Amino acid sequence: METTRVVQVDAFTDEPLTGNPAGVVPDADRLSAAQMQAIAAELAVSETAFLRSSERADHRIRYFTPTQEVDLCGHATIGTFAHLRDEGLEPGTTTLETNVGVLEIEVDPDGTVWMTQDEPTIREVDIGYDRVADALGVDQAALEGASADLPLAVASTGLPFLIVPITYLSDVGSAEPDMAAIEAVTDAVDATGIYLFTFDALERASTLHGRMFAPGAGVSEDPVTGTASGAASAYLDRFGAFDDDLPEELRLEQGHYVDRPGTVRVRLGDGVQVGGRGVTVLDGSLAVPDDEEDDILEA
Repeated sequence: METTRVVQVDAFTDEPLTGNPAGVVPDADRLSAAQMQAIAAELAVSETAFLRSSERADHRIRYFTPTQEVDLCGHATIGTFAHLRDEGLEPGTTTLETNVGVLEIEVDPDGTVWMTQDEPTIREVDIGYDRVADALGVDQAALEGASADLPLAVASTGLPFLIVPITYLSDVGSAEPDMAAIEAVTDAVDATGIYLFTFDALERASTLHGRMFAPGAGVSEDPVTGTASGAASAYLDRFGAFDDDLPEELRLEQGHYVDRPGTVRVRLGDGVQVGGRGVTVLDGSLAVPDDEEDDILEA
């Protein structure tokens, strides 16, 4: 029986069993899309990264949730390069081919991985606060109270998210999301998920506290989301949340309400850089399922 090596890396943390767990398959060149999807379903974390060779960059990654392929994933990218650093990758800049194009990855000497995301796109959406509040299970007034300068908008640095500000941390923590309604909302605005956030954070050093829901992509609630953090940071910059005094680095905390706390670091300069560390918590092998294409009988 053929097997493949798999590791699990907890990303956006340096403490085991916190942050966002990502599956990483270090040698996926021989795997078909159907095999990768089956492995991702078996590992059952929000995303699994399949590391492949590339003719356009130093590395290639394809990302799968338990139910579908997605074009980009921040925490699985951080997890993959944290694993490569453990395996001997030298600090410095490398390139990564993804479904959204070739991205730059920087690895600091201390193991922090920085991912330069896609050029941000941001568009305001015409969707009622009542519908969004019902989907998230929050008070409509708490959403409208945070909306004076920060509208509902879809932001993307590789994956689109509906960015939803709310007033207090208690509003974020008491949300009771209706996953079917969230999927309907994200379908209506052409987004992968909803990122709900407040400036009322737990840690003094944190810029904000967020939660991310993406049931349409097979992820009910993601613990700590790199792509959404990059998108949310670009959104804040676009709508002038920091006036003219843009912080050198934003810190977005997430995951506390699913007992997987972590922090995403974001830099906004010439582009959007998302950074964090990762710790390997599992290293083993998995039986590779038969390729579905091999089972097709010719007439």
